[in-house]
Amino acid sequence: MFEHGGVDRLPKRIILVRPGESEGNRDGSTYSTVPDHQIALTQQGISQARHAGTQIRQVVSASDSLPETWKVYFYVSPYTRTRSSLREIARSFPRKCVIGVREECRIREQDFGNFQITEDMKVIKDVRQRFGRFFYRFPEGESAADVYDRVSSFLESLWRDIDMNRLNHDPSTDLNLIIVSHGLASRVFLMKWFKWTVEQFEYLHNFDNCEFRVMQLGSGGEYSLAVHHSDEEMQQWGLSPDMIAGQKWRAYAPRGANMEKLPWYLDGFLDHVSEDGDDDNDDDKNIENNVS
Repeated sequence: MFEHGGVDRLPKRIILVRPGESEGNRDGSTYSTVPDHQIALTQQGISQARHAGTQIRQVVSASDSLPETWKVYFYVSPYTRTRSSLREIARSFPRKCVIGVREECRIREQDFGNFQITEDMKVIKDVRQRFGRFFYRFPEGESAADVYDRVSSFLESLWRDIDMNRLNHDPSTDLNLIIVSHGLASRVFLMKWFKWTVEQFEYLHNFDNCEFRVMQLGSGGEYSLAVHHSDEEMQQWGLSPDMIAGQKWRAYAPRGANMEKLPWYLDGFLDHVSEDGDDDNDDDKNIENNVS
């Protein structure tokens, strides 16, 4: 993925976190009177974020508890609930371990269209389910495909930040990027990173509040969910057997390996194509014979 910089410059982990429970999660009518970006966490959401911070601290310090051996850098959506979640998560980290924080507008929540009337949204979400979650665009809002485009732009910037060492990472320490975003933006991030198809995206379940996914460098230099997470967890998130197989392959794949060339991956697109093309030629001959 990062082709220019050395492996020692890469973050050891990229961790995606959904914010804690918000007032909108508890009462959907909140969206009809409060702008989405201003909706606050509930007390339960604050507790969830603090607990997530404890859990993430355990993940990043698992190999060595000394703060001198690992660092964290935060990216956060500008929404009130994500910034509040970040504050609570960060309580678990000594200041000397935090090398930076950046607000990043491109990882904000999907735009559902200004104030959201509860009765209208029920109808709209029913239509989305029938149309397809990825391509359906909310009236006056965005589709998941729109979010994909801006998250892709963010990833390009993220790659440059790492490649040019804009994060001021000391290679002698493990760097952990913690991205406090939203459920759909995080799923789209994973889709873009791992080159999942639209059909595979549709399988995915949303993160729970303050649930997180850990993308960790495998032994060969590629990122994978399978380094930290079990098959059972990935199944619960909606990953298909092929998607899980891809994650397990990436956990040991050499850096820069191209999964698109693997036979089982190609079969998802080219399942009717023979190895030598003879089947196609036979079909052409049969057509010619029928015509003559």
